[in-house]
Amino acid sequence: MVLQSGDPLTVLAHGIGSQHDLPISPFYAFAGAFTALFVSFLALGLLWSASRFRGDRSGLALPAGFQRVADAPATRTVLRGLGLAAALAVLLYLLLGPDDPARNPAPGAVYVLLWVGLVPASLLFGPVWRLVNPLRALHRLLTLPAGKLRTGRPSGAAAAGAACACSPRSPRLPAPHLAPVPDLPGPQPPRPPRPESRNHRPLPARLGQWPAAVGLFGFTWLELVSPDPAATPTLLIALTGYAAIQLLFAARYGERWFADGDAFEAYSALLARLSPLGRRGDGRLVLRNPFHGLDATPEQPGLVATVCVLLGSTAYDGFSDNPAWINTIQTSPLGRTAAATLGLVGAIALVAALYCLCAALTRLVCGPHPGPLTAFAHSLVPIALGYLVAHYFSLLVTEGPRTVIIAVGTDNAPEPLPPLGPGGLAALQVIAVVTGHVLGVIAAHDRSVRLFPPAKAVAGQLPLLALMITYTVGGLSLLLN
Repeated sequence: MVLQSGDPLTVLAHGIGSQHDLPISPFYAFAGAFTALFVSFLALGLLWSASRFRGDRSGLALPAGFQRVADAPATRTVLRGLGLAAALAVLLYLLLGPDDPARNPAPGAVYVLLWVGLVPASLLFGPVWRLVNPLRALHRLLTLPAGKLRTGRPSGAAAAGAACACSPRSPRLPAPHLAPVPDLPGPQPPRPPRPESRNHRPLPARLGQWPAAVGLFGFTWLELVSPDPAATPTLLIALTGYAAIQLLFAARYGERWFADGDAFEAYSALLARLSPLGRRGDGRLVLRNPFHGLDATPEQPGLVATVCVLLGSTAYDGFSDNPAWINTIQTSPLGRTAAATLGLVGAIALVAALYCLCAALTRLVCGPHPGPLTAFAHSLVPIALGYLVAHYFSLLVTEGPRTVIIAVGTDNAPEPLPPLGPGGLAALQVIAVVTGHVLGVIAAHDRSVRLFPPAKAVAGQLPLLALMITYTVGGLSLLLN
């Protein structure tokens, strides 16, 4: 099926849709972008000679009362309950609602409120999906009876809390994290062991975020390539299949699987690295410079793949509604779905190949480094964020409220109105893309001066600068042409 411009499926399947011929001069857009990148690069090279970001060692501690409320078991229970209730509502709409995205809020809840809404939510509050993830809650509900049968005692945090209360000389262990950010590298405070750690296999370190990268690719394929992404049968099969796979792996490896195995948790946690709200290595909730949180991004296997899937899929979303591409997939002998799949894979592969080439050139200029691929992967996160804002801002502020209105039972939901005029939207898109690249340059420079000798630190960033320029040209071309 080929989506037409007036079809409501077009909005859900292709973000903000086509934004061709925006009223902004390409010359000024490209000139401004190049100026910002070069000025920032030169200023950093002259004025920034030592690393300034301290990762999880930084931050102004929030009041103890705020942290007690945030870490309280009751707060965690309420948030898990809200996540389960929302998931159940979406499931009921998929089972009982009409197969029409204009009257069924389930497609909007998945493609708008979840996928796009996680961007501002994670930036403001950290990886909120970890707190409301219905799969985590369901896993706990499924494992709780088994834990009671095996031990004959209450399982989980209740047993650990009882042990602490009965032993006044025992050191008081910190409450389980309700952190708005995931666990950070560096020294961590002691935690009570979860009972499931004795009954599940250890999670292989080599997996890293590869499962999340695969899951993100599957979701973006569903949204951008599948023949009927907003159809209720399609969504029902995809979501129930994904939930079953996640719960099976959690049954094997324990709840820790979700942190890197669940695509949405990894997606939210990655964006939350730029949140001003975080958690220090000593467990305290803090306010901090977002660059410190970004610097603390763990260098895991699959991190590069995860970021490249975000960048590549957003790039494919940008040109998938181009008339020339639509004509290509319509006339392809492979068929529409196969041709579109190749296009999505090609976009992600191109982004990844450019980054790997940049890492190889950096190693060539600066000398051997144990992890050239992952060392600068965190600098791609603000770039991905810039593209997400540029492509999906309009979708969130128009279709988000409409989805909520449909969900509460209003049959005649108003047509979505653009929040900005064409000129304002174009300016926002260009600013988001350029700002993301400038932030990436800053993060890469700080990491470079930490890893390499001063004589090579600036020269080693030239491949990264070339990469940023290439990404900027590609991103602005997709927005303005």
